[in-house]
Amino acid sequence: MADDALRPEIACTVMTGGYKTNYHDIGTGHPVVLIHGSGPGVSAYANWFKAFPILSPHFRVIAPDMAGFGYTERVPGAAYNLDTWAQQLIDLLDALDIEKAHLVGNSFGGALALAMAVRYPERVEKLVLMGSMGVSFPITDGLERVWGYTPSQANMNELCGIFIFDHTFAPPEVTRSRYESSIQPGFQESYASMFPAPRQRHIESLAVHEADLPGIQNKALIIHGLQDNVIPVANSLKLLHLLPNAQLHIFGRCGHWTQIEHTDEFCELVRDFLK
Repeated sequence: MADDALRPEIACTVMTGGYKTNYHDIGTGHPVVLIHGSGPGVSAYANWFKAFPILSPHFRVIAPDMAGFGYTERVPGAAYNLDTWAQQLIDLLDALDIEKAHLVGNSFGGALALAMAVRYPERVEKLVLMGSMGVSFPITDGLERVWGYTPSQANMNELCGIFIFDHTFAPPEVTRSRYESSIQPGFQESYASMFPAPRQRHIESLAVHEADLPGIQNKALIIHGLQDNVIPVANSLKLLHLLPNAQLHIFGRCGHWTQIEHTDEFCELVRDFLK
């Protein structure tokens, strides 16, 4: 327990249905929920720690570890799918007495944000979709490797190289921390159960029906890295065409981790859009 108490990934705890969700709750103001991606060893903190101090002076920033990821309680035999994750977010908002929130979703988190806008439009304000899934596309080699990860430092080094354009953003201490997170008790077991081969089916299961996208009236800011080797830029172009109130910003010299490689510019875009 002493070691856990020192981990910055572990923050607040609240019951969401029958299990405890680990989440960060920083700042005051209008609530903004940051939803992480689906890489191995991911947590809300690992995904968003650089954005926390920039966004929290302007908003109440809430960043949960989604079920099966990070330090949220793992329930034996749990089903990991959009139904589970969407219900977790509703339970989280209810537990925190939040009627409506902006959603910022990264990759897998973008798919979940879109699903929330379709299923629970009364709970969602603006959307920020970064390197987002949520539409059908042929699986990339990068995503195949991400979802097919088996724990080793060498494999994690390779994945971090896939995630970014500028490798100075993945120094040894970052890749080592991410690897160590991926081998925490229970982490790889739940991760391996989420996206087993053949993996194209998981892209489809996370996709919103295209016929539902034009009905999403929320204002949406779409962000993508031009050199994203995990989620194709074509996804964001498709979303731009299908979402009626969307705008798109593409960062050059940027991979999948826009919030890591272009933190200040990313946060400025998000802040100005949400305010």
